[in-house]
Amino acid sequence: MWVDTHCHLQLDARPADELIDRAADVEWLVVPGVDARTSQAAAELADRYPGRLEWTAGLHPHDAERWPGEEAEITRLAARAAAVGECGLDYYRNLSDPEAQRAAFIAQIELADALGKPVVVHCRDAFADVHDILERTGYGPRTVLHCWTGGRRWTRRFLDLGVVFSFAGPLTYPTGETIRLAAELVPPDRAMVETDTPYLSPEPHRGEPNEPAWIAHTGEVLASVWGIGVEEAARLTTATAERVFRT
Repeated sequence: MWVDTHCHLQLDARPADELIDRAADVEWLVVPGVDARTSQAAAELADRYPGRLEWTAGLHPHDAERWPGEEAEITRLAARAAAVGECGLDYYRNLSDPEAQRAAFIAQIELADALGKPVVVHCRDAFADVHDILERTGYGPRTVLHCWTGGRRWTRRFLDLGVVFSFAGPLTYPTGETIRLAAELVPPDRAMVETDTPYLSPEPHRGEPNEPAWIAHTGEVLASVWGIGVEEAARLTTATAERVFRT
């Protein structure tokens, strides 16, 4: 049994009930919010599936400029969520001003710290600044780097901060050798798997909307990278997810 540590069921046009029902080999799932509205939707969905779904509350870097108006509601929701996020930095699309992204990111780390909860981090083309902020705040040991795509150099540097890495569909791609080489460095107690539903479908489903039922494709590749059995990889990554989101 796997844990899908990052699946946006509330952003998928398909009925969430169907996606959950098809995920027969997924013990439980984490539904992250990307703003106040989707965080509330994640909470409502999780309330329908106690024990099967966890959820998070946060503001994605694409909308970081909305933080002043969203802060109060996200703070209220985060008090009963499993984690704060999805937050972080995205310098690839730069849909929000980088300074606003950094301010919202730091504010959400501070919120997570005040609540004693982990923070789920989006990092795209922003490795240096994410590393610098986590190093300065000292929040690395309570940080999940979702959909990790960094190479070996950045993986080593983030390992030194104590973070947990979550691997998604890109680990399975023919172009994912850099990620696979990096994953070799990550011990199982610092690794999890995710689908990022409905995005980033793994091989052999690229081009289709992703779903939690496909988590094993990523898990199987991770097991191969580590040189262990698939069942052992599922057990180890599930144990990491339990520690991160449920303790």
